[in-house]
Amino acid sequence: MQQRNIAWIGTGVMGQSMAQHLMDAGHKLHVYTRTKLKAAALLNAGATWHDTPASATESCDIVFTMVGFPQDVTEVYFGEHGILSRCKPGMLLVDMTTTKPSLAEQIYTEAKTKGADFVDAPVSGGDVGARGASLSIMIGGDESAVAQLMPLFETLGKNILHQGPSGAGQHTKMVNQITIASTMVGVCEAMLYGVKAGLDLPMVLASISKGAAGCWTLDNLSPRIVDKNYDPGFFINHFIKDLEIALEEAARMDLCLPGLALANQLYRAAKAQGKGELGTHALYLVLEQLSKS
Repeated sequence: MQQRNIAWIGTGVMGQSMAQHLMDAGHKLHVYTRTKLKAAALLNAGATWHDTPASATESCDIVFTMVGFPQDVTEVYFGEHGILSRCKPGMLLVDMTTTKPSLAEQIYTEAKTKGADFVDAPVSGGDVGARGASLSIMIGGDESAVAQLMPLFETLGKNILHQGPSGAGQHTKMVNQITIASTMVGVCEAMLYGVKAGLDLPMVLASISKGAAGCWTLDNLSPRIVDKNYDPGFFINHFIKDLEIALEEAARMDLCLPGLALANQLYRAAKAQGKGELGTHALYLVLEQLSKS
């Protein structure tokens, strides 16, 4: 694979592992993140630090962003020292944050005015998928840009599909998050039921994970609940952001999604209880507390 100069903006729970995979594949990485300490492992491995997204951008021909919230995406692209302020013709910009489809379309349009291509490519798979380079990547954008980026996407994930034009990747991620939301409620309720019934939960999981109930959440997050390990593979605070984007888009399309609305209320309860920085499976703790009320 041809070595590329790549800017990577955002080194959180998933972003750091993803950036490391690109370095391991032989690419030169230029890094910016709001807290430099979070980039320490990448810098120690040979990445170059930059003080602003703009500075990282001007050193590269490809820019990846993996930040937290829509306002963060807006800032790193449109801010005074943002990516678009130093964007060059022929540059490829990729946002892997889960954000609003309309924002992806806005960045796409602005990038085009500068002769650059923008692709929205949100991912699913959490910290496990990021570390194992097994993420599912949902892509929106022009076919020519996606084709150029495909070798890099293949370094980060296993299930990589071009969903359509700009914004289609983000819409697909909303479908993913809507599915996960109700699934997580069901998994946490099932685990709570198993505890109350006095069952051996690892034995229960060995049975049900091989039947019709089998799913990624059951395989990867239920064991963490058993171990009382609520460290984040994906933060509750970030999941609430995703659910509210999905609810906003559903309202715009005149859709009624009561399961999604219920999950959002439960996760807001988790945040109110100070659990926003825990993993999404910490919803179990909220349901456990409700059962004691």
